[in-house]
This record gives sequence, C-alpha cells and structure tokens, in this order.
Amino acid sequence: MFAASKVPPGIALPETDAPHVRPLIELAHAGVTFPTRKGDTVVAVEDFNLTIQKEEIISLVGPSGCGKSTVLRMLAGLLKPTSGDVWIGGGTQRRGFSEVAIVFQRATLLPWLNIIKNVLYPVRVLRRPTAEDRGRAQELLELVGLADMAERMPHELSGGMQQRAAIARSLILDPKILLMDEPFGALDALTREDLQLDLLDIHARTKKTILLVTHSINEAVLLSDRVAVMSAGPGRLQDLIDIEIDKPRNHESAALPAFVDYSRRIREDIFGPRANRRATS
Repeated sequence: MFAASKVPPGIALPETDAPHVRPLIELAHAGVTFPTRKGDTVVAVEDFNLTIQKEEIISLVGPSGCGKSTVLRMLAGLLKPTSGDVWIGGGTQRRGFSEVAIVFQRATLLPWLNIIKNVLYPVRVLRRPTAEDRGRAQELLELVGLADMAERMPHELSGGMQQRAAIARSLILDPKILLMDEPFGALDALTREDLQLDLLDIHARTKKTILLVTHSINEAVLLSDRVAVMSAGPGRLQDLIDIEIDKPRNHESAALPAFVDYSRRIREDIFGPRANRRATS
C-alpha cells in the first residue's frame, strides 16, 4: 500500500479499514525499457501510475514518442512491463480476448473474407462459430451502422466503414476492455467526426471500458470521462483531468467554455503556456 504522502497521480487508496478492491485496470509504477543494438537501453515508459474504473472512457495524450502506445500494448498483453505492476480485472495476468480487445489505426481486415466473416474471425480462432455467434456478429454490424454490408468484401468499403467493421470485430467476444490506438487517425476529418459520435453511442449502449490513444486534444475532451496527459519520454503521467461536461456530447460541445478551458489546460500541459498564446495570436 502507498503511503498517503506518496500516492502517485491516478492511484486511488482504499477507505481506511476497508479491504483493497482493485479497479478494473491499474498500472502501478509500470515501466518499459527496450534494449538497443548498441547494447544500451532506452526507457520508453517510467514509473507510470493510473487506475481506470469500469465503464470509463480514458484518453491518453502527450507529445509524439512519449510512450502512449507502449502503455496500451502493456495492457493488451503485447508487452511485458520491465518494472512495476499491471493489473487487469484484479489479476496480474490477462485472461484472454474476453478481457481485452484492441483496435489499431488501420482496420487490418482480412481481404479474402467478407465483412461478417472478418467480424467472426476471433471466434474462429477459438472454435467453430455457431448460429448464435453469427447472430451476434450481425447485431454488432447493426450497432456500427453496417447491417447491409455483411456480405461485402473489405475492398468494397470506405476507410471509415472498414474501421467500423474492425470495431465490431473487437466486440465479438464481449471483452470488458476496449483499447484503441489512434483508431480514427487515418481517416479524413469528416469521417473522423462521424466515428467519434459513433463511439460515444457504442459506449452508451455497451458500457465497455475504453482506453483511447489520440493525438487530438479536442477528440480527447469530447470522448473522455478523464484525460491522462503523458510527459515527454520517458513517459510518465503528468496530469489527470476530469472532464466534467454533461453527456450526451456532440461536436457543438466544443463551443462550451468548459470545453475550451479543458483543451487549453491539456495544450499547456503538453506544449507549455506559450502554445495557447500562439494559437490565439
């Protein structure tokens, strides 16, 4: 247990005399160090502390190279922390794709399978899909607005539609946690705005816990319950901001004074106070 005077940002202590019940996600002093070809090491993430509660949407923002994707990959089980601890669902180990699913910047659909078979692919890795699985896949396509595209091939869909299909695929095994690594970064501005609202709707209907890596400050404020700002490498948690803007939100929310204030605070965290002066000059 952390001493009261040394609690890192983002780590919540239990109530006095109450048993410690871990949140859905917890990173405590987590770090990742990579060896280089020269024989030395590079510290990508260091002493990173964050807790995420069930049904939250958290965005990770920070300068390029600060370790945002490294944090995401630790939680996905793609990287082991070289220091500290990572807990998922109260345990130190992932329990398979039913716990955690990940959506990357590119949809990475299998080009030789139609859309519904792409959505069902994680099921096929585990077992033979059933009629119930196929029904769930169709429901997920309806959820992401692709109900009529089940038999289409990936090349017949736009980039935004392909990413919707990838989101449906990530939900087919009903994971508790959805990790998203710049999921809208490769899309045009209008499609990106459309998918941001889709994600808010999907979250409202599925209640998944979502951790989103983004380079867009406005996107982070629009989508998140909290925004975690990382410092330049080695990445640490620099600031953790509660976004107290009523839901449901839409793109008109960006005109709210509170939205502008949150965006300014995050921009100053990343770039320093001069960044907002340049933006308004």
